[in-house]
Amino acid sequence: MFWKRIAVAAVAATGLAAALVVSHQDTPAAAIEPVAAKVPAFDHIVLVMFENKDYKEINGSSKAPYFNKLASQGANYIAQFAGSTHGVDSNKCQDLGNKENIASQLAGIGKKFVGYAESMPSDGYTGCTKDKYARKHNSWVSFGNVPASANKRFSSFPTDFTKLPHVAFVTPDLCSDMHDCPVDTGDKWLKKNLDAYAQWAKTHNSLLIVNFDEDSGTSVNQIYTTFVGAHVKPGSYSESINHYSILRTMEAAFGLPGIANAANKSPITSVWQ
Repeated sequence: MFWKRIAVAAVAATGLAAALVVSHQDTPAAAIEPVAAKVPAFDHIVLVMFENKDYKEINGSSKAPYFNKLASQGANYIAQFAGSTHGVDSNKCQDLGNKENIASQLAGIGKKFVGYAESMPSDGYTGCTKDKYARKHNSWVSFGNVPASANKRFSSFPTDFTKLPHVAFVTPDLCSDMHDCPVDTGDKWLKKNLDAYAQWAKTHNSLLIVNFDEDSGTSVNQIYTTFVGAHVKPGSYSESINHYSILRTMEAAFGLPGIANAANKSPITSVWQ
């Protein structure tokens, strides 16, 4: 469903609850203590969004070996742009004007946001759909205060990760994000395209967040979220989080206040060394 996807991409969680899951078998859950007082000040954060899969379809699945390998290297949650859906409840392209969002927040302190979308026809594209590209999954395009230069094709994602913006959102296309294709398609895409960054992030003060917009339609709406990178304490965590919590965590990493519904959430702090 798109309205829940916008809730994620726009960091507006409409019932998207996240509870932590077991992913790191070497660390008993009872041994994990929330020790960090604040979120680390990261140089780079990359958030990758996938579509419409229940936690049980990913966790431990033979169709998702890379998702599970990645989870074993980081903090795995079962469970992030403007803090609100701003009334968006359909698949229609909508312009939301200059409402505050994480890109505008970062710009206000001299830092940079870029959204990278797979299969988008051209940089700065504002059309609704084109083949496997769907603007409905790219929240940043709907805001007038996000410059066209921040809307890039995924082919522009740098291989020299020092050239990444401070915060990047990555949107696979309708097949790679598992909306229209099987789990193993998304698993292979994630390994091929983001594993190099995940491993680099661990030693370069950077973070990868892998998340889902919603589950496959169950009443629980339990999704799979993993943090991998510097300062992360590998393990499985049982606290409840949602997309607002994740937005609030990214904001806190750059000393920013929470916006909209994220202002009512505390940053995630239990996962840091």
